[in-house]
Amino acid sequence: MKLIYIVAGIALFIKILIMPEATSNLSDISILKKVIENGIPEELKELAFLDISIAEIVSTESGVPNAVSGIIFRNRLYDTIMEVVVFSVAIMGCNYLLSNENPSCTIYQFKDEPSIVLARLGATIAALVGIELAIRGHLSPGGGFAAGVAAGTAIGLIAITSSYHWMQDIYQRWNAAIWEKVSVLIFIVLAVLTLIGIELPHGELGTLLSGGILPILNILVAIKVALGSWAVLLMFIHYRGLL
Repeated sequence: MKLIYIVAGIALFIKILIMPEATSNLSDISILKKVIENGIPEELKELAFLDISIAEIVSTESGVPNAVSGIIFRNRLYDTIMEVVVFSVAIMGCNYLLSNENPSCTIYQFKDEPSIVLARLGATIAALVGIELAIRGHLSPGGGFAAGVAAGTAIGLIAITSSYHWMQDIYQRWNAAIWEKVSVLIFIVLAVLTLIGIELPHGELGTLLSGGILPILNILVAIKVALGSWAVLLMFIHYRGLL
């Protein structure tokens, strides 16, 4: 199994290295950026913007090729803040509603070796995909929420093949609950700074270190969703035996 994990990790790492950067239509977007910064005569504005899509405008303003990330973490940042808060409240609600129940005496898990191997292999792949989505979400389809879901899926697959007490010990040893709350607080602070107009330099459009604060927000959301999913899984396994 360890060999399979190592091979899967190396394969994904090589894929990330050799994957071409998202550079489609970057020349057009660069021209648009110059137009926005320098301005053009009034009589030419209508003609100049006829062939410019909204996605290109969002990409130019946010500094990332993935217009969806630009909308989520810049144009509609108020909505994203509320989504993160709602997710946190949902986790607190699960804890509150289940607190009056008696812990389950039986925890249901995979027992046969083939199912365990497949589930853990799937967990490894999902975790690696989640890391890539968090890091490159501002360049290509993906982002913090998708990365968090992928990581939560990996944790769920591990949960149905491993000891509950082992997972609980790791959760407490690494202070995952504290990191979850810290990630939310940092996200809100950075989001507020962005809303009041304080932004990091966008960098070169289409590169990994671009987009200013957007990649950081992506990673924070991924951490929040992943650790929140872990907490919910542990609660349901403890009180219900399984989801």
